[in-house]
Amino acid sequence: MADYKLDTILAHAGINSDEKTGALIAPIYLSTTYQHPEFGQSTGFDYTRTKNPTRLTLEKTLAAIEKADYALVTSSGMAALVLLFNSFPEQSNIVAARDLYGGSFRWFNEQEKKGRYFFTYTTTQEEMLAAITDDTDYVFIETPTNPLMVEFDIAKISAAAHAKGAKVIVDNTFYSPIYQNPIALGADIVLHSATKYLSGHNDVLAGVLITSDKALYDKLFYDQNTTGPTLSPLDAYLLMRGLKTLSLRMERATKNAQKIVAYLEQSPAVNQVYYTGKGGMISFKVADESKIPTIINSLQVFTFAESLGGVESLITYPATQTHADIPTETRHSYGLTDDLLRLSIGIEDAEDLIADLKAALEG
Repeated sequence: MADYKLDTILAHAGINSDEKTGALIAPIYLSTTYQHPEFGQSTGFDYTRTKNPTRLTLEKTLAAIEKADYALVTSSGMAALVLLFNSFPEQSNIVAARDLYGGSFRWFNEQEKKGRYFFTYTTTQEEMLAAITDDTDYVFIETPTNPLMVEFDIAKISAAAHAKGAKVIVDNTFYSPIYQNPIALGADIVLHSATKYLSGHNDVLAGVLITSDKALYDKLFYDQNTTGPTLSPLDAYLLMRGLKTLSLRMERATKNAQKIVAYLEQSPAVNQVYYTGKGGMISFKVADESKIPTIINSLQVFTFAESLGGVESLITYPATQTHADIPTETRHSYGLTDDLLRLSIGIEDAEDLIADLKAALEG
């Protein structure tokens, strides 16, 4: 793809990709199989689990916006995570941030119990840097973390990991390429739950793996074709359509979030606010934990639901939803206590969102 700026690449996702008809928008190729021109020849597409024109167009766009060479889309964010880790050698040693998505922890914990991989969890960047040794094979971070919104210096961690022969994986779901390009900062692999900001409309389940490592890409491509966690053509199209407004949505979510944080920080019903200054994700701790059910049930504009990154604002209670699989004692040890709520800020009017929160928190 030409060396255009990010907003141009996003707006032109799939544009003019169909040379035969001149269709402006990328077609949805629903066919599962493809005719060979004649014996011994192929169009490059044989079976849609292996390669699909709609999916391929999407993958080229995703690689371009993350400043990488290759991308693979999968049937979910967790499918991407599992596909990636299944490509690693058995007995690999992984250093990971302690504050991470509960589904990732659930799978990591299961693999460690089976003796497949060994994990060292760290809470701060300093702890992570100290934990990276000659025995480390991979470093896994979400930045900012979920849900405590701790940022890690990708360039610094990548340099430390590479000095020890380890590769770095960054889950870039929260910031998206609008605010962060991990590959350009030295990371080896980028992971997204594309269900979230990349899609942006709570109507697509998808994951993405992105890298400039040709050998790793070839391995992932082979494994995906073998095991089948591919994205359907329709979902690939919907994700591509969602990408077109990614920059606009992130900009609006950030402006709304900044205004909401200003309210939360002065609310007597709130003890602590976690926000990095950009993006649409906010976490906060309430002054009275016993009021959480009432707060959640009183909201009218915010929707009480799991997930994040859509145009609609959501509120989540991590202790019983997204992070329920992390043992209580473990959660509490690093600050994910039962008085914490997480907000995914959408594109509604900020005044309506603030009024909704104020009525629920202080009414």
